[in-house]
Amino acid sequence: MADNKKRIEFKPDYVIAPGATLLETIQSRGLSQAELAKRTGRPLKTINEIIKGKAAITAETALQLEHVLNVPASFWNNLERNYQQALATLKEQKSLEGAQDWTHKFPVKELMKRGALHQSRTGVELVRAMFQFFGVSSMTAWSQMWTAPAAAYRRSPAFRTSPEATAAWLRLGEITAQQQELPPFDKTAFKQALGRMRGFMNLHPAELQKSMVNECRKAGVALVFVKELPRTRVHGAVRWVGDNPIIQLSCRYKVEDIFWFTFFHEAGHVLLHGKRDIFLEDDSNGDDKEREADAFATSQLIPEPRWRRFVGASRFSESNVKELANDVGIPAGIVVGRLQHEGIISFSRFNHLKRRFDLTEPLSA
Repeated sequence: MADNKKRIEFKPDYVIAPGATLLETIQSRGLSQAELAKRTGRPLKTINEIIKGKAAITAETALQLEHVLNVPASFWNNLERNYQQALATLKEQKSLEGAQDWTHKFPVKELMKRGALHQSRTGVELVRAMFQFFGVSSMTAWSQMWTAPAAAYRRSPAFRTSPEATAAWLRLGEITAQQQELPPFDKTAFKQALGRMRGFMNLHPAELQKSMVNECRKAGVALVFVKELPRTRVHGAVRWVGDNPIIQLSCRYKVEDIFWFTFFHEAGHVLLHGKRDIFLEDDSNGDDKEREADAFATSQLIPEPRWRRFVGASRFSESNVKELANDVGIPAGIVVGRLQHEGIISFSRFNHLKRRFDLTEPLSA
């Protein structure tokens, strides 16, 4: 009859040093520690420290023990190696146990839902899974990678809302970007790609996503779309991994004017600012570099001279909006978005001209 009782696995919270086996061996041969020291040519203090677990059995000592005790050196070497491995495992286990509360700061359920973490992971196994997800070995390493450089994220309120959730969102983008085979970044090629992408604005979302990713990839830029996580409020981010920039977008508001402005804003960071700069975009006004990226995005969408003529005419009917959009080759919704943002019209006008889509969701052609 099969035993259906749940097996209890014994996991001791201690390890036995090789010195204990050595002590048993010499006692069975009637040798004292002092005599073993003389026979091996090792200091008595060294023999005593090995037996107490305070010193390791070196390869040289293992050979000496083989000669004196007729026990293969490989036995002592394996005993020492297994002991050190057991010590490391025990140390890791205690570290993982101490980090269990740390995992509560992350949107674990959402990460599991997205397949980034295994559904059944809890406790210590969840801590280990989180380390693997971030590619770090400890909480200290995670902090050095993600918390310590927080100031580099332009002191963004989005990062301060939940550093853990925001870091997880950024890591999801990093993992996606790693799946792309990128050539070296080519600034000129990227500028040219931006010009071509202005012609993609009326594409079906599935084709739009594919075309944008491909154009950026050819210029050495990883473009990734990652849906925002709970307790994050981020539109996009730019950072460099090695010699390639990553542009990460959340499509947070799911409307074309904000989507395109955010994309060209991030592209502006890539072209205008250094590799060491890391940018995390939210609803705040930002600093000088953010304003520079804003100006870049604005000029990419609607040339400033043409915009000034349009605003100076003070005619903001739906037909005028469509005429400007057609004139500069962009969707009318982008013109509406700028009019609303600059306070020229209310946020309730012409919203039917804005196309809605979300490139972070599964798309069908």
